[in-house]
Amino acid sequence: MNSSTQNLLKTFLANPSAIKTESQATQLHALIVKTRRSSSLCLATLLSVYTNFNLLEECLSLFRSLPSPPPKAWKSLIKCYTSNGFFYESLHSFVEMRASGKYPDRNVFPSVLKACTHLRDLRFGESVHGFVLRYGLDYDLYTGNALMNMYAKLQGSDDLNLFDETPQRRELDAFEKASLANKGVFALTRDSKSNIDGAVKVPGLDSMSRDGEKRVCKSLKVDSVRKLFEMMPNRDIVTWNTVIVGTVQGRMYVEALEMVREMRNSDLKPNSFTLSSILPIVAEQVDALKGKEIHSYSIRHELDKDTFIGSSLIDMYANCTLVEDAYMVFTLLAEKDDVSWNSMISGFIKNGNFDEGLKLFREMLAANIKPLPVSFSSIIPACAHLTTLHLGKQLHAHITRTAFADNMYISSSLVDMYAKCGKIQTARRIFDDMVLRDSVTWTSMIMGYALHGHAHDAVILFEKMVIDGVKPNSVAYVAILTACSHGGLIEEGWKHFKSMSQKYGIAPGIEHYAAIADLFGRAGRLLDAYEFVSNMHIKPTGSVWSALLSACRVHKNVELAEKVSHEITKVDPKNMGPYVLLSNMYSIAGRWKDASKLRTNMKKKGMRKTPACSWVEVKNKVHAFVSGDKSHPQYNQIETELRNISERLKVEGYVPETSEALHDVDEEQKHDLFFAHSERIAIAFAMINTPAGTSIRVTKNLGVCVDCHTATKLISKIMRREIVVRDNNRYHHFKGGDCSCGDYW
Repeated sequence: MNSSTQNLLKTFLANPSAIKTESQATQLHALIVKTRRSSSLCLATLLSVYTNFNLLEECLSLFRSLPSPPPKAWKSLIKCYTSNGFFYESLHSFVEMRASGKYPDRNVFPSVLKACTHLRDLRFGESVHGFVLRYGLDYDLYTGNALMNMYAKLQGSDDLNLFDETPQRRELDAFEKASLANKGVFALTRDSKSNIDGAVKVPGLDSMSRDGEKRVCKSLKVDSVRKLFEMMPNRDIVTWNTVIVGTVQGRMYVEALEMVREMRNSDLKPNSFTLSSILPIVAEQVDALKGKEIHSYSIRHELDKDTFIGSSLIDMYANCTLVEDAYMVFTLLAEKDDVSWNSMISGFIKNGNFDEGLKLFREMLAANIKPLPVSFSSIIPACAHLTTLHLGKQLHAHITRTAFADNMYISSSLVDMYAKCGKIQTARRIFDDMVLRDSVTWTSMIMGYALHGHAHDAVILFEKMVIDGVKPNSVAYVAILTACSHGGLIEEGWKHFKSMSQKYGIAPGIEHYAAIADLFGRAGRLLDAYEFVSNMHIKPTGSVWSALLSACRVHKNVELAEKVSHEITKVDPKNMGPYVLLSNMYSIAGRWKDASKLRTNMKKKGMRKTPACSWVEVKNKVHAFVSGDKSHPQYNQIETELRNISERLKVEGYVPETSEALHDVDEEQKHDLFFAHSERIAIAFAMINTPAGTSIRVTKNLGVCVDCHTATKLISKIMRREIVVRDNNRYHHFKGGDCSCGDYW
């Protein structure tokens, strides 16, 4: 044996941790066998060296060569299993170790508890905790941290018992009972595990009523973590962070922030993990002042450039509607990862800055940052809002290529996007292809049908949802009531309105009442609608009265409209909608003085009519038009096309409905005013920039007026185009001179 191998052996026997490479470990193993120094203790020490390098095969081979493995060998095997992700095998080895009569030392428990945490097996973890306490193995800092981490991560989770039903779990149960139950090894068993010598109470989840006592359970779990924390003689930054995270997950916000203060008083500085753990609390509480205080702390301690802190700060500011502050944090990050990019994109979109969100998404792709599933869940709704179908299709193709199509949340977003972009058949095809659907998916499809006027399809789908065992929630009822309203299904709508409270215990909200008011109003039952709103169980808002006011316009009931307008101004005095609508009704009725007086009152109160705006996507770019706006570079061509359309409409016998214009405007001016409406400009622009026969999709921020509705029906016929207009109330599919709403909007 040469001097180098002798030195290696001496080094190992004196200090096993001095072995620094895998090759040294395997060389040492061969040397031990050759020199016949292969005692159980020596091999167990070598086993710990293999464990340090995560060499599972070598570890197993060496372990199996031991006739009676000592506790040190078991500890190394358990640690190696856990480090390599074989968590069930780690727990099984722990049980076998005890069955063989060997007692673990305190160094075994962190690995065992980590395995319990990954397997979400709280029951076994509680048993291990009981073992630690009952046999006087006072846990050290690492065991305490592992226990708190387990309780913090598993408290109140709905899927704690998933592992209980697996074959491995049943096998482990059988092994436990056969080998250990009669020996009293574990302090806790399936039937008795709620008390650990009176020291810590950790109730078993299987004895809890999941619906009625989940909050109590979660609170007790947090209390258990806190008790463990207080019992520990030594606490490091990991200990503090673990208990803070557990408190946050238990939704005990005040207590979590108080613990951060205690941590600072104990001369430990909160690190990036601490701050990124408590910032979500601040975001959820919309406490911008506290968020800025934490931000200032991070700057003073040079933590603000950390990507985790940065992403948490972006989320916090965005949730507090301080988008500019969020973007400032984003721009100052030295390194931006996928999380920070997605946090900023989500922040823009959450606050209605859809264009900025789409722009940043394109910048992210240009920076070669791969989108995460959450990226699509954020950006697809932006496409839905802006009705940018082309970009939506590109995202859909990207999702298909990246195998995200099986993600239920992304697929639900696609259903919503296609429905809102006017492609209801495509939305239904994606819906039908989904393997898993939650209430959001069903509701998106039902609402899509509702807004497109497919009331019967919506009713059938709602019934199928119930049959499939998905319990309808409040939003689902808004969708089905909207469908019944748009389809004139009075009896069906009233049936669902009653069932939501009688069958499912859902108290009707403002949106449900508004839908029923709209349902009665559209059907011409204006007095029934008025009585219904007047006798609501909650105080009606402007939106509920506005639904009835729109019905008064359709049925030309000026007298009731005056009453309803008065009710709206009482609850929502700054709402200019009733003034505009009532003024138009006066004009149609020839009551010019009343119309003029109403508009004068609006001016005195400083109320301005919301400018009508329409936008259309052409060649992957969204073009917006405001009524009467002549600033577009192609306006001369647009005006020529509008004149051409006007002449062709006259040939078809079209006569503009100008009664809503004031009487002091001559007929030619009225005609020009109506052809300056934003949706007509958008349609003309699309006509000159897309091939003949191409479908046109226009989105408008306000409702479509009667004259534009009539004109667009004829335009779809003479120009042989399908025109889809999405206004602030529903979708209108114009084709061949007809509209999908049946002139009922």
